[in-house]
Amino acid sequence: MIREGGCLCGAVRFKAEGEPLNVRICHCRMCQKAMGSPYFARAQFDQKALTVEGDTGRYASSENIDRVFCKTCGTRLFSWRRNGTLAGVALATFDDRNAFTPTEHIWVSEKIGWVTLEESIIQYMGTIPT
Repeated sequence: MIREGGCLCGAVRFKAEGEPLNVRICHCRMCQKAMGSPYFARAQFDQKALTVEGDTGRYASSENIDRVFCKTCGTRLFSWRRNGTLAGVALATFDDRNAFTPTEHIWVSEKIGWVTLEESIIQYMGTIPT
């Protein structure tokens, strides 16, 4: 299966092939700041499963992650692992914004106080335990 998406202005388009490795909502402070919202809802794919067309910019938000955005409208599209392995695709940027349903919340310890979580979704206080 191939799912498509893009930015607000249409200058950047992407295709994601196959199923995501996971679908999570991250509440960490870095994601809050990077997305300008209470959390980052994303589907994680192998970078090889993604095709991106258009002019994107990158910001190195940590030594491991680049935040990828449209240079024209500023839409935040991906968290891109700098080692070439994984990419988190913002769920709301898919053409079918209901294509994926999150199954886990991570970094709940940093959740904004007024955000309420569904109890049926798995919650981790930090990252996923190894």
